[in-house]
Amino acid sequence: MENLLCFYIFSFWIFFLIVKLSLAADTITPARSIRDGEKLVSSSQTFELGFFSPGNSRYSKYLGIWYKKSPETIVWVANRNSPILDPSAVLTVSSNGSLVLLNVTKGIIWSSNISRKVENPVAQLQDTGNLVLVDVIRKNTSESYLWQSFDYPSDTLLPGMKVGWNLKTGVEWYLTSWRSADDPSPGNFTSRLDIHVLPEICIYNGSVKYFCTGPWSGVAFVAAPSYTNFLYNQELAHNQDEIYFSYESYNSPSIMMLKLNPSGTVQRLIWNERNAAWDVVYSAPNVCGVYGKCGANSICILDKGPNCECLKGFKLKSQDNQTWPGKCERSHSSYCKSGDQFIKLDGIKAPDLLQVSVNDNMNLKQCEAECLKNCTCRAYAYSNLTEGSGCLMWFGDLIDISKTLGNFTGQSVYIRVPALGPGKKKLLWITIIAVLMAVLLPAFYIFYRWRRKLRESRFAERRKVEISQDILLLDTNMSIATRETGNSKESCLPFFSLASITAATDNFSGENKLGEGGFGPVYKGKLNNGEEVAVKRLSSQSGQGLEEFKNEMMLIAKLQHRNLVRLFGCCIEHGEKILIYEYMPNKSLDCFLFGLLGWEMRVRILEGVAQGLLYLHHYSRLRVIHRDLKASNILLDSNMNPKISDFGIARLFGGDELQSNTKRIVGTYGYMSPEYALRGLFSIKSDVFSFGVLVLETLSSKKNAHFYNTDSLTLLGHAWNLWNDGRAWELMDSILQNDASYPMLNRYINVALLCVQENAADRPTMLEVISMLTNENVILPSPLQPAFSHVRIAENSSLPANCEVEACTVNCLTLSAMDAR
Repeated sequence: MENLLCFYIFSFWIFFLIVKLSLAADTITPARSIRDGEKLVSSSQTFELGFFSPGNSRYSKYLGIWYKKSPETIVWVANRNSPILDPSAVLTVSSNGSLVLLNVTKGIIWSSNISRKVENPVAQLQDTGNLVLVDVIRKNTSESYLWQSFDYPSDTLLPGMKVGWNLKTGVEWYLTSWRSADDPSPGNFTSRLDIHVLPEICIYNGSVKYFCTGPWSGVAFVAAPSYTNFLYNQELAHNQDEIYFSYESYNSPSIMMLKLNPSGTVQRLIWNERNAAWDVVYSAPNVCGVYGKCGANSICILDKGPNCECLKGFKLKSQDNQTWPGKCERSHSSYCKSGDQFIKLDGIKAPDLLQVSVNDNMNLKQCEAECLKNCTCRAYAYSNLTEGSGCLMWFGDLIDISKTLGNFTGQSVYIRVPALGPGKKKLLWITIIAVLMAVLLPAFYIFYRWRRKLRESRFAERRKVEISQDILLLDTNMSIATRETGNSKESCLPFFSLASITAATDNFSGENKLGEGGFGPVYKGKLNNGEEVAVKRLSSQSGQGLEEFKNEMMLIAKLQHRNLVRLFGCCIEHGEKILIYEYMPNKSLDCFLFGLLGWEMRVRILEGVAQGLLYLHHYSRLRVIHRDLKASNILLDSNMNPKISDFGIARLFGGDELQSNTKRIVGTYGYMSPEYALRGLFSIKSDVFSFGVLVLETLSSKKNAHFYNTDSLTLLGHAWNLWNDGRAWELMDSILQNDASYPMLNRYINVALLCVQENAADRPTMLEVISMLTNENVILPSPLQPAFSHVRIAENSSLPANCEVEACTVNCLTLSAMDAR
C-alpha cells in the first residue's frame, strides 16, 4: 500500500513537470535557455524562434523568428551583423535581465541591452511574432515591455508592427533588406515612413530614393492597389508621442506579411493554405514605380509604349536622344507672361513632394488663384484627399509622376501650361476652318453624286449601293475596333467571301445546322485549312439587325482573353451578315447543368467565367458591360474551358463612366439585375448580379427562371431561405455529395448571394469576387436578402416553335426580352 502511494505521488510530479514544461514552451527565463536544435513556439503554434542557416549557407548560423508553416521564410533576425560560428551558442536571460546570445566561452554575440537590472525577467514569443522581455512581477502589457523585437524590424513587417517614428525618443522603425538570400546582414535597401510635408512610404537604395508610394489618402497610400483594402485594415497613427504606419488582417489570425527583398522590391504576401505556399498579392515597384524613371516634367504610363512622355506644355530637349530619363523643357518661351491655364490629370501618382507648400484652409478655386500668382508654381491639388479639401502646390520641376492602373488608387493634379495667345488662337481657328473646308467640300460633292446615282438606279442597284455602304462603314469601324492596345500596329478582321462560307457549310445544309437563336441559325463549317468553325447567319426574321451585328463584331475583335469566344472573321456579301467563330465542340454550359459535371469542373468553369468578366470590367482597353450573361452564353471548348459569347447587346463604357441607362431593355429575365429590369440602369454590377445567378444555377443544377418551391418562387429565394436556416449545403446538386468541398461550397453560395443583393452598391466587383472565391483567408460579409426572392419569373424565349425552351444552346444564344406580368 505504501509503495502504491509513492507511485501515485511520483506520477503526479512527473505529470506536473510535463504540464509546466509544455506551458513554458514559448518562454525563456534565467533558469532556462535554448541551444541549436531547440525552439520556442508561440502558444497558438503560429511562430517559432530558433537557430537557422540562411539559404545555401552551411556554416554561419543566426537566431531568428519564422512562421511555423513556412520555416524557410524568416521574419526577424537578432544577430544580423554577427553570425554564429560556434555550434555551442546559447540564448538565455542574463542575471541583470537582458536577453543574450552567448558563445561557448560566455562571450556575448548579441544582446537586447537592457540598461536597468530586472528582478524577475522572462522572454516570451507571442502569437503576433513579437519576442518580448517582461518583468513577471509587473502587469504583462505593451507598456511594461522592457524590450521587444517589434522595435527592431528586419526585412519584414508583420501585422501589428510599426514603420515610423517615436517622437519622444527620436527612434525610427524601418525595414532593411537582407544583403542577399544567403546573407541576412543589412543590405542596401531600406523602407521608411517619410513624414516630409505629407506621410508616404519610400524605399531607399542607400541614401537615394528608389520608390515612393505617394501620400496617405486617409485609408491607404495613393498609387497602392485598391483591391487589397478588403484583405487588411491599414492605419496611419499620429499623436504627440509617435507617428507610424501599421496594418491588421481582417481575418485574424491570417498569415500575411510585407517583405523587403534584397533587390529592393517590396511584396505583400498571404499564405495559401490550399497550396501550402505564399501568394503575392502586391509587388512594387513596377517599371513606372522606379523613382524618377522618366526624369523631370514627364509622366510614365505603364500600359503604353514607350512608357515615358513629356507632360503637356513640355517637349523633349534633344530629339536625337531617345533614352530616358530625358530632359523635358518648356515648349513655350513666353511662359508666365501671356497668361497660363491648368490641365487636369486624373488617376495619377502625384509628383514627389520636393518643393511644395500646404494650406489646409484653402479650397481648390483659391488654390488655383494662389498658384497663378507665382510663376514658379507648377501644379496644385487637394492636400486632404479624404475630405477633398486643402491646397497643395508644387514649385520647380515635377518629378516621379506616373499613371496608375485601373485597380490602383490615384489622385487628380492640375498642371500649369501656357495659355494660347490671341495670335495663336486666331491661327488655330484659321487652320480648323481650312481643314474643315478641305474635308467637307469633297464630301458634299461625293454625297450629291451618290444620291443622284441612287435615284436613277433600279431597286437591285439601290440594294447593291446599300451593301457597299455597310461594307465601307464596317471597314472603317473595324480598323478602329481591332487596334491592338499598346501597339501601333493595326490588324484587320478577315472578311470571308460568301462562296467560301457556302462551301464550308455545304451550302448551309440542315445536317450542319447546330441550332438557332435570336440572331438566326448557326451552322458547323470546315474551312479550307481544315479548321472547324461555327457560322452564325443573321436571319431576315431576326429581331436583331445591323447595329447588333456591328456591335458584336467590333467588340469581340477588340477583346482578347482566353475566356472570351474568338471571332475569326465575317461576311457581308449580297446582303448577308455572317459571323465566323471558333467551334465549341462541347456546346454551352446549360447542356451540362443536370448531372453531367463534377465538382472540380464546375468550380473551374465558374472561375473561368469570373476571369473573363474581370477582363471585360477592369483590364480591357474600354470597360465592357455584357448585359446578357447566362448559362447558354457560356460556351465550352474541347477541354471544357468556358468562353463568354454573344456581345450583340453589350455596351462600352468610357474610363470615368460608371453607370448608364436605356429605354430598350433587352436580355434574359431571371438574370437581369433589378435596377436594369425595372429602371433600365446598367453598370458592371448588372453583370455581377447575372454572375451570382449563374453560380447558384451551376451549384444546384437548377434554373432560376424555372424554379418553383412552396416557400419561394425563385432559386434566389430558395438559396436565401436555406442560408438563413444554416442549411446552405442542401442547395448542392445531390450527385456532388461525395465530391464537393463543403467549406468551399459554403463560400461560393455566400459570394453568390452577395452578388445578387437588391442594391447594386452592396454587390462586390468582379475583382473582389475572385479574391473572395480563391482566398480562404478573406472573411466574407453576410449577404442581404436577394432581389426577386419571391417573384415569379417567366422567360420569353425567342426560339422557334420546333425548339423546346429547355434545349441547350450550341454555339449560339437567345436574345430574350422581359416578360411583364
